[in-house]
Amino acid sequence: MYSKLKIKYRFVLFVSVQAVCFFCSAQSGPWVRSFLMSDSVRVTIDQPATQKKNKETIIVFYALPNGNSTEQTMGKKMQPGDDWHFDIQHIRAQTRFIRQEWRKRNLVVIYLENNLKSWPAWKQRHPAFRQLIPHIIDSLTGLIAGKRKSVYLNGHSGGGSFIFGFLASYDKIPPYVKRISFLDSDYGYDSSYYPKFRQWLQEVKGAALNVFAYNDSVALYNGKPVVSATGGTWYRSHLLLNHLSAGFSFSKSGDDSIIVYKNADQRIQFFFKTNPGRRIFHTQQVELNGFIHSILAGTKPDSKRYRYYEGRAYADLIE
Repeated sequence: MYSKLKIKYRFVLFVSVQAVCFFCSAQSGPWVRSFLMSDSVRVTIDQPATQKKNKETIIVFYALPNGNSTEQTMGKKMQPGDDWHFDIQHIRAQTRFIRQEWRKRNLVVIYLENNLKSWPAWKQRHPAFRQLIPHIIDSLTGLIAGKRKSVYLNGHSGGGSFIFGFLASYDKIPPYVKRISFLDSDYGYDSSYYPKFRQWLQEVKGAALNVFAYNDSVALYNGKPVVSATGGTWYRSHLLLNHLSAGFSFSKSGDDSIIVYKNADQRIQFFFKTNPGRRIFHTQQVELNGFIHSILAGTKPDSKRYRYYEGRAYADLIE
């Protein structure tokens, strides 16, 4: 069955790339092209117009949050009447900011959207997701030029379900995966994933894990809880932190707003947004330089021209 699926996806991917690539040229800026894999996964690739030869290429797979389109996730300057979803993530402008800070690397961002606009629902509709998701990652990684390529898995909200679908497909996390970031998206974490994270972090050179969460266990919407006490990212992220604490030592820092746990070499970092007012901070964790920090945390540009959960460092880069 897997071989048949693989052949089908290769064929559709080839045809779609030829037929539906669109809108940017090397003269006007980064290349952006969009196409379908099979009939359910829309792929949009944002890559530099010019590849830096002999430099590492970072391929970030960004799994979209529930209910959002790729255009909304990319973001835009707001005009009267625009849907508010265009102003809550701004992943494309944040990508531009990272490229300015990371001039010695090639940064490619691949947006992954499905026809249900929900990765949890898509996985339920596709029982073979353990074969399909790795093939999506492998096929798209193969499309990107470069001798040294590293894969970063990233996602917000329901996008974390895509990441866990990838992790569930392997006994060991592949060594080409160098960074995993959950932007308030690790709802699906349970103890079965802990051995994989531990082994990957211990054995893969440069492997990094970033987890962002706010205290959704006390958040209210119209006076009612947003999630159960154990069903949100606050609980799941602390559970993961507690599991990792058995094999890694963490220091704690921060203030009344953001609490940070990190290990000695800063390859593992947790960012917890407190919530005394019982508000909803789900998208703000992305909007307020969250995507930037998910890529740069623990690297040389970490917090040099931006601060996580402060004003938009990328504001002048929004188109």
